[in-house]
Amino acid sequence: MARREQTGSVVAVARDAAHRFSKPTVPSIRLLEGLGVEGDAHLGTTVQHLSRLRADPGQPNLRQVHLIAAELFDALAEAGYAIAPGALGENVTTRGIDLLDLLRGSRLHLGATAVVEVTGLRNPCRQIEDFRPGLLARVLDRDAAGRLVRKAGIMGVVVAGGVVRPGDPVGVVTPDGPHLALERV
Repeated sequence: MARREQTGSVVAVARDAAHRFSKPTVPSIRLLEGLGVEGDAHLGTTVQHLSRLRADPGQPNLRQVHLIAAELFDALAEAGYAIAPGALGENVTTRGIDLLDLLRGSRLHLGATAVVEVTGLRNPCRQIEDFRPGLLARVLDRDAAGRLVRKAGIMGVVVAGGVVRPGDPVGVVTPDGPHLALERV
């Protein structure tokens, strides 16, 4: 049986109809089941990320919604990088949820009705370095075993639609099994 493990809140929401690195924050976003964020360039059932479109335009869109924990911005600020919500291209900035520790298939309940199923980790790319020199190294790390750790957020698909606003609660429901760690998508 699935169980709720963590609770947190939405700090900010963002969307952009164009394929730009940063997204402007807005008062609310509407998540559309099976599609993503209404009015966002990554909306769709098939992949919308430009580099992935060139490789295989028919692959499923596992990156409908991008979420980053505000705690990452706190850590970056301590290292001298002032990063605002939406600046790294995320749609939802959260606080109080360890996003990177979630399992694949975990469900994030956002606000009253929206649900996003976690598909994997965002793979930080060169655009982060172009945005702020030195930042790419701050969102990548190595664990004790030497494995690469990606810290630039997680990706998911919308399984239930709804409006999401700053201040909305976020709840996590962990899948029954199998318990699969997040990998890049």
